[in-house]
Amino acid sequence: MEHLQGTYNMSIVALSYIIAVVSSYVALDLTGRVSASRSRNIRMIWLIGGAVFMGFGIWSMHFVGMLAYKFSTPVSYDFVWVVISIITAILSSFIALYAVGRDKLGFKRLLVGGTLMAIGIASMHYIGMTAMRVSIYYEPRLFSLSIAIAFFASVVALWLSFFFRKEHSWKGVLYKLGSGIVMGAAIAGMHYTGMAAARFRPGKSVEISSMKIDQEVLAYIIALGTLIILAFVMFGIFLDKRLTSKDDEIINYENWYKSLYDNHLDGIITVDIYSNIIDINLSVNRIMGITMNDYLNRPASVLLELFAVQYRERARELFMSSLQQGQLQTMETEIIHRDGHLIQLNSICVPVIVEGEVKGTYLIFRDISVEKRSKAKIQHMAYHDELTGLPNRRLLKVTLEEVIHHCKLGNTQFALLYLDIDRFKIINDSLGHSYGDQFLLMVSERLHSATTGMQVTIARMGGDEFTLICHADQVKDTYTRIAERLIDLIQMPYRLKDSDFYVSASIGVAIYPEHGVEAEQLIKNADTAMYEVKRNGKNGFQYYSSQLDEHVMEKVELEADLRKAIIQNELLIHYQPQINLRTMQIIGVEALLRWKHSKKGIISPEIFIPIAEETGLIDEIGAWVLREACFQMKQWQQQYYWNIPVSVNLSTQQFHQKHLVKDVENILNETRLSPKFLELEITESMMMDVARSSQILSELSGLGIRLSMDDFGTGYSSLSYLKLFPIHKIKIDRSFINDITTNDEDRAIVATIITMANNLKMSVIAEGVETKEQIQWLMENGCDDIQGYYFSKPIPASEIERLFIVPLISKDLEQSADKVG
Repeated sequence: MEHLQGTYNMSIVALSYIIAVVSSYVALDLTGRVSASRSRNIRMIWLIGGAVFMGFGIWSMHFVGMLAYKFSTPVSYDFVWVVISIITAILSSFIALYAVGRDKLGFKRLLVGGTLMAIGIASMHYIGMTAMRVSIYYEPRLFSLSIAIAFFASVVALWLSFFFRKEHSWKGVLYKLGSGIVMGAAIAGMHYTGMAAARFRPGKSVEISSMKIDQEVLAYIIALGTLIILAFVMFGIFLDKRLTSKDDEIINYENWYKSLYDNHLDGIITVDIYSNIIDINLSVNRIMGITMNDYLNRPASVLLELFAVQYRERARELFMSSLQQGQLQTMETEIIHRDGHLIQLNSICVPVIVEGEVKGTYLIFRDISVEKRSKAKIQHMAYHDELTGLPNRRLLKVTLEEVIHHCKLGNTQFALLYLDIDRFKIINDSLGHSYGDQFLLMVSERLHSATTGMQVTIARMGGDEFTLICHADQVKDTYTRIAERLIDLIQMPYRLKDSDFYVSASIGVAIYPEHGVEAEQLIKNADTAMYEVKRNGKNGFQYYSSQLDEHVMEKVELEADLRKAIIQNELLIHYQPQINLRTMQIIGVEALLRWKHSKKGIISPEIFIPIAEETGLIDEIGAWVLREACFQMKQWQQQYYWNIPVSVNLSTQQFHQKHLVKDVENILNETRLSPKFLELEITESMMMDVARSSQILSELSGLGIRLSMDDFGTGYSSLSYLKLFPIHKIKIDRSFINDITTNDEDRAIVATIITMANNLKMSVIAEGVETKEQIQWLMENGCDDIQGYYFSKPIPASEIERLFIVPLISKDLEQSADKVG
């Protein structure tokens, strides 16, 4: 049979492609409107309307494409099949818009949607071809290719539509335009591939209408109409975007606000102008323990039941002021949590003002319980001692100023006691800071115990210094009794490290207004009085007097001069011989430090040694004494062959230096003095830490140095020390020797010490021997070694040579000469 032949009108072909591109672009834009619609009804309107316009645009492209092919004989179209093809295009567009309008487009949904859309487009195309009143059959390969192109075009179209549906920027327009060109090419490709697959034979001609219109004209009319319709659709989309952009912006702000409201860490309750609760965020439940269901749509006054009673009226006033007058109000309050515990809150009433009128208020609650506790803790730390919890110097000054103000108004008096622990440094240095802290806590407890029932404020100034403010208008005798009671309690034994330790207290007393009218002045004067007690032997109390200021200035001057004493060669050493009563020979000398002040002359060690200990100069001075004594003894050995030991006192600070043993060894090497000619004197107070002291003494003894226990019997643990430590000699303290001829107790103590030393195979020597009667008693009781003024006071090295060494050498020479003669 003869085939119908025809040719394409390329201008109409180009026009069909333009329709395809424009339809694709409109389709991409329509998907954005469908997915952006929040109302279900609006969404459905856009879905149906969009499907109609999009389907008509796709159908128009196909129909115009068919009209672009001009047969050699006129061809007419069946109106019914034309309508069916239009409906098919609309249905396929509906499927496409529905698929991409979902929140998610998975791979499976994409394939299913693409397949259905491809079927719809292919059906629309071939139904449209059926509308032609000619006989048509299709070449199978091209027919299959057109179906494949329809499927590919549908899948790509769906994916691009979903991907660009929410892109509204100018870049989005370019992306959609580019995608429309690609999609248009794919749709046109499907159409013209399908046309290429068709083979036409003549058939019965049926007019599309009663009017006869040229095929080319009809193509232009349909194309123009389609483009106009699509233009109106695009214009409608544009208007909808402009109209809904404000709504979107408002909704976006509302979402931001809602997110801020719901997720805010502060609890927020919204109250309307009628005082009804209309919203509650989640933090209210966390902070206050209440939920929205408990209070929503109830009067705001029910919230007052949550407030602590004393805050309710104030809270009500602030709320009403905010609601009625539009004023922001804030207060700190306490509420009772649903669980029953108190919570401290910062409450803010923020009025909601719209166009100048109050429409309601926000009640904002912030939990400040932790912040309050932290502030209270910081406040307490700022004004209290960290170790004892007592008021510190800062709070003491504030309290003093308050007491002074009160006493000034009432014309009354009070006393300030300044207390310092004697020998605390020994405990701290020998046992360590942890035991020192434990000791201070025990002292604090005793201070509280001593002042129970009294109007007394106790404060710690730092270290081992405490102050006590004795309030009320009390007489001087009362202050005296308090000071005496404190001294008695402080000197009771302290149990530390399985041993008993004994200390004493020095207390200075200043009375307002007699001794000062300002806080700093009272503290200074009480401190001055306390140092006077220390200067006079410690363990007592002293009222301030103006004469004491002279002693303070003297102490300050001495401290400054002592720092220069070594450089200016003002320090010197005197030596006191030690005598054996049986042989009347010198068995050793003790090196004793002296200070020859350039203006004040000789200053007693009892005055400047405490200053050296307080300032830390004792370490340097002690090392100097040890070195000078070793040099002197080595010089006597080389010059006079006088081979006796020299004894040197160690201070407590020296003894507890980590490098003591090494320093002593270095000095012996430096002076080339044999260790057996050096004797180091220690006191019981240095032995408090048994383990540490035992190690130090063992190392010193291991060097070959002799060790002696000075002032034996004045402490409290002497017997245990003799057992634990490598002690070679015991020195009986002068306090027992003074009354040995008249006091039975002293005689008993000294006799016991001598017997004990002999039994332990230790040497024993008596200090402070001044009379013949004392010597007689000591010899009768087995103590042959003595030291004291009876034979010699401490004298310079030159005097030792003149009075003892040279005569001894002369005597030896005479005896040698007699033997030779």
